[in-house]
Amino acid sequence: MADEQFPAAATALEEYRSIEAQMATPEVVMNPEMMRKLGRRHAELGAIVSAYTAYLQTRDDLEAAREMAADDPDFAEEAKRLEGELPAVEEKLRTALIPRDPDDARDTIMEIKAGTGGEEAALFAGDLLRMYTRYAEKRGWNVVVQSENTTELGGVKDVQIAIRAKGTPAPEDGVWASLKYEGGVHRVQRIPVTESQGRIQTSAAGVIVFPEADEDDDEIQIDQKDLKIDIFMSSGPGGQSVNTTYSAVRMTHIPTGIVVSMQDEKSQIQNRAAALRVLKSRLLAMKHEQEAAEAADMRHSQVRSLDRSERIRTYNFPENRIVDHRTNYKAYNLDAVLDGDLQAVIDSDIQADEAERLANQK
Repeated sequence: MADEQFPAAATALEEYRSIEAQMATPEVVMNPEMMRKLGRRHAELGAIVSAYTAYLQTRDDLEAAREMAADDPDFAEEAKRLEGELPAVEEKLRTALIPRDPDDARDTIMEIKAGTGGEEAALFAGDLLRMYTRYAEKRGWNVVVQSENTTELGGVKDVQIAIRAKGTPAPEDGVWASLKYEGGVHRVQRIPVTESQGRIQTSAAGVIVFPEADEDDDEIQIDQKDLKIDIFMSSGPGGQSVNTTYSAVRMTHIPTGIVVSMQDEKSQIQNRAAALRVLKSRLLAMKHEQEAAEAADMRHSQVRSLDRSERIRTYNFPENRIVDHRTNYKAYNLDAVLDGDLQAVIDSDIQADEAERLANQK
């Protein structure tokens, strides 16, 4: 039986059942893209439906226990117990109904660039790349290096990776749901390998993240006349040529000035396709951020500031300490964090974000 107190939940349940029916039709079963889109929405509604179902069950059980309490003392005790449980069940449903970031279930494009600090900054950028790669492995995600520019000492000048989940995760388990907090300046304090006097040096690397667009995403339409495409020779570490074919692609979106370079695929056609997908992802992120700015909604929380100059985290090697400056999270397990044990740090960002969304909802 539906409940007038939570009409949005009842609507979500109807949509959930409708999607399940659509996913069972031959047309959708034979269309992977449509199945993926419906599956993403199905997973998004799943948390609401689960909380709503639990609420309805508790409410109905309470009503039944109250009706029979006059004839049986055991039902009076049961009613008392259910009365105590109902507020928590209702609060869980209210929390589930708070609008999530619509991109949470999406995969993610991440760019890591060495900042101030010369070779040491490039080495630190390489450390961040390994940290995120190992974190993704622990989560069961796939990591694909789309472009990379390294140094002779093994550092990373800049790298772009795609991090993708397997299957269709629930929004809270999506790649973007966790990694959207990583954008900003990451500062490191340690003795560089090139330092002979043992002095601690501070350097930095910048991280940019944005949700990956689907290949057939209806939100973003790109006119080929708006693209300027240059073909050049792929290069390896230190700028050395790694082949004699001009397979690398530089794609410029003229209306916005966004430039995407891709060289790590095997052919020019593959690099062009990869560059186009990254461009669509950038345009999707730009569109959503503009919408968020106009609505001043939860996407502009302090945790996820898009100010790329913002120092979000410090990695102090001498003290084995990591600090997230947005949430004041501090721990002395930097070695483990760099090995991919990043979840506790990310959880502090998620909790701060959820607390702000709850506060804004009330």
